[in-house]
Formats: sequence, structure tokens, C-alpha cells
Amino acid sequence: MALADRSLAELLEAVAAATPAPGGGTSVAWTCALAAALAQMAGAPAGRAGELRAQALALAEDELGAYAPVLEAQRLPGDDPLRGERIDAALARASDSPLEIARVAAEVATLAARATAGAGPALRGDAAAGALLAEAACRAAVRLVEINLADRPDDERLARAAELVRRAADARRETLGGP
Repeated sequence: MALADRSLAELLEAVAAATPAPGGGTSVAWTCALAAALAQMAGAPAGRAGELRAQALALAEDELGAYAPVLEAQRLPGDDPLRGERIDAALARASDSPLEIARVAAEVATLAARATAGAGPALRGDAAAGALLAEAACRAAVRLVEINLADRPDDERLARAAELVRRAADARRETLGGP
């Protein structure tokens, strides 16, 4: 059964279970989807916000298996000459989906910030909540990328990730003011 077809209670139980997935990446993608829905409700361009919500839900599904190759490589015997290389390659691949979640979340934050500016009093709080959730999703997804790429400090995806966090933070500042 697709994650999007489960109840919220089922999703929470699945995250709380002592299993590798769903975990942080999937949870961050769900948060991004919620943020997109709030932005859509508050007056962001409905078509684009809906597309981003669907992308976030698809990324939540992708995240279910994204880390499995890392765990598999980590189970290789310590004396396997390819173990380190396989772990490194698996971690690099596992960085792609959270980076994409961060990209979607940064765009959602921008849409929500714009919606906040144009929203009436009844929807302004919903749009602001969407911007804040999107920024949090972006930051959390980027942290997953940083963890996965800790042994690759020159990986260009780290610079892209930092830029996405900056964009999401700018959207939050636009929404709420302040630093």
C-alpha cells in the first residue's frame, strides 16, 4: 500500500517502529507535502503547489528504499576490500533523494511566502505555517545530505544544498521578518 493511502495514525506507527524505514527522509518529504498543501490552501498558485505536493509524496516513497543499499554495504565483512568503497558509493546515491526533497521544500517555502503576502487575515497564518514547515523540511533534508556526504567535503551537492537552505530561510524571513 502506498504511503499516501495510509492513515496518519498508520504513518506515525510506521515511523515509530524499530525499522530503518520509514525514517527521517520519508518524514521530511511528508512535511514538505503538508507545507505545499498549506501554501495551496492559502492562495499559492494551485497548480504548482499541487505539483510540488505530489513530488514530495513521490519522494517519500523513494526514501523508503534509498538507504537500504547503505545498510547492505555496512553488513559486508570488515575485511572485505570493497566494503569502504561500496559504503561510500551507497551513501553518495542515498544523498540524491533528500537533496531533491530540499529542492522541492525550498520552492514550497517561496510559494508559501508569496501566498502569505497576498493572503487575507484568515489564511495568513496557514501560509506562514506552510513557509515554516517547508523551511524546516529543507533544513532537515539538507542535514541528511550532509551526513551522507560527510566523507566527501568537496561534493558539489553540498554547495547546492547550502543554497537551498538559504532560499528557504529567505522565504521564511519574507514571511515573518527578522533574521
